[in-house]
Amino acid sequence: MGTLGIEVEPADAGFDPERLARVDRHFARYVDEGKLAGWQLLVTRDGRIAHSSTCGVRDREAGLPVEPDTIWRIYSMTKPITSVAAMMLCEEGLLQLRDPISAYLPEFAAPRVYTRGPATAPATEPAGAIQVRHLLTHTSGLTYGFLRSSPVDEMYRAAGYEFFPADGTDLAVACERWGRLPLLFQPGTEWNYGYSTDVLGRLVEVVSGMPLDRFFAERIFGPLGMVDTAFTVPDDRRDRLAALYLKSAGGPVRGDAFPPDPAAQAFLSGGGGLFSTTADYHRFSSMLLHRGELDGTRLLGSRTVDAMTRNHLPGGRTLAELGRPFDAVTVFDGLGFGLGFSVLVDPIANGTLASPGEFGWGGMASTVFWVDPVERITVIFMTQLVPSSSYPLRPQLRYLVNSALVD
Repeated sequence: MGTLGIEVEPADAGFDPERLARVDRHFARYVDEGKLAGWQLLVTRDGRIAHSSTCGVRDREAGLPVEPDTIWRIYSMTKPITSVAAMMLCEEGLLQLRDPISAYLPEFAAPRVYTRGPATAPATEPAGAIQVRHLLTHTSGLTYGFLRSSPVDEMYRAAGYEFFPADGTDLAVACERWGRLPLLFQPGTEWNYGYSTDVLGRLVEVVSGMPLDRFFAERIFGPLGMVDTAFTVPDDRRDRLAALYLKSAGGPVRGDAFPPDPAAQAFLSGGGGLFSTTADYHRFSSMLLHRGELDGTRLLGSRTVDAMTRNHLPGGRTLAELGRPFDAVTVFDGLGFGLGFSVLVDPIANGTLASPGEFGWGGMASTVFWVDPVERITVIFMTQLVPSSSYPLRPQLRYLVNSALVD
């Protein structure tokens, strides 16, 4: 089990203790009102723990409390890890951001883009090449079936890809199928959430010659000491796994059949397949805060992390200007996107108390993390409620944490 690290008094880290305590009181109400089963929160500054708390249960039916070592489905918080893996290969000269992905994945050699018509008889036209950078920034034109916002999404669902593959096929087969589906738009012209990071994970496999789970274990998790992060949960740790809940009109209902399967996965989803702990993800976010290095182990060069956490959207535009909206509590105004992370460009437009340059992302089960390189803060919030748009947890958390800073 990983450990969280050195704890200090909140005041020694520049936080007002009472203001931090009201973060716990606020989110405890979600548990008291039956909206969340339980949660875990970690706030650090300069790598030191300023606040660590848990509330509620990891399993309502069994009555098991949230513990410091609880294992969570982090879903799309997998995406930053896959993006780091790809950038490690870029640093080794094995990839370049402007490489066409068809050089490694021939199934994307002749992409076409949707223009009009129903999903059963779409009109398409030739598309430009998808480049590595398009995968990292979600400007590839790929989509998710569960978005349900276009005929292209419907085509993904018809092919068995609402989120995880319905038939349990692996990542290589998935990419072959996605390569035959039309893109939502010409690569590099818009932003849309989709399977881009899953394709990036397949790219990591092909270029490195290693399955994605092995690359993660040997090149990222092992060096960083992330001992509980993987695509599966071993039998001897299964009792630590938080149960998943789905929002319903009558209150949260258990959703254990919802993927990913903790026992076995053929589909190694670089976009959303990992299980992790708060302690492990703290190791990962601390590496990012320290610009690629942690405790003497360097995964990325400092300039690479700097580049990843700048806004890479064309023309310096924001998601509000370039993005196709989806059902989430993320506010697109003032928010850009880097190489694997959202990047805050304009806090005033975003309506938040935060620093320009703050970066992070969240997961489908309402988890979230961010790194503020100006204030040298990392925040991780874990819970297990699908969808992440159920309640405004993330904007509330950001306001509560940042308003507790008083130095």
